[in-house]
Amino acid sequence: MEAVILILGLLVVAFVALGIYVSVKIIRAASRGVDRTITQARRAVEDTTLRAKSYGQVGVAGELAQLRLSLRTSMRATQEALQTGVTEDASLSESLGLFQRLSVHGRELDDELKMLEREPDKKTVSSLLPGLKKRTGEITRSADSLRWAARDRARQFADDDLATLNDQIDVEAGALRHWTTEEPVPGVQDRTGAPGGPGNARWQGQGQGNGQPGDTGIAEAITAADPRQRTTYPWQKSARPETTN
Repeated sequence: MEAVILILGLLVVAFVALGIYVSVKIIRAASRGVDRTITQARRAVEDTTLRAKSYGQVGVAGELAQLRLSLRTSMRATQEALQTGVTEDASLSESLGLFQRLSVHGRELDDELKMLEREPDKKTVSSLLPGLKKRTGEITRSADSLRWAARDRARQFADDDLATLNDQIDVEAGALRHWTTEEPVPGVQDRTGAPGGPGNARWQGQGQGNGQPGDTGIAEAITAADPRQRTTYPWQKSARPETTN
């Protein structure tokens, strides 16, 4: 009895522990989902604000907003392309590693541009713009290069697969139309009535029906053969005798 109580107690403890573990996992997953949603919403709001500043403001503030928008758009597009492609092409993992190193420089530049947006000394910020534009161009150019290389690679694989598929379909279509690819047998011609052709066989049958040697065609159809003279073979069944009343 004590053993049964001990086993039941252990089962209760195990179920409680399992329930706590599942609850923690669900709460963490929900928390990650909420954080992801908040991050995406904040990002969308910030991108919309930058787009409005780049079009609605002139001078240093508008240029800084345009640089940030260009940087963020390029980096995000490259990240999505590589993360999507690496699930199907493992060789992109090295490219993804290079992009992660590039992202460190991209985040540093984005933070610097964001800080300069609040800088009251616009003259000093204006003097820094050429260097900021150069750094932004280098980072976006590298990100675009990785993104387009990954897309070209995926498109090349798709083209190669399509070419192979087309070749296989051509072979299968040729096999289905095998009668159109048969080579003519030597000595056999078409239905024009030449020797060896099917048309000639028909005319030969008609000619043999006129009493010529080898007459086995129309003559047999007109004059029935004598059953007593018909050749029999061991594998043939004997004809049943006719019954008379």
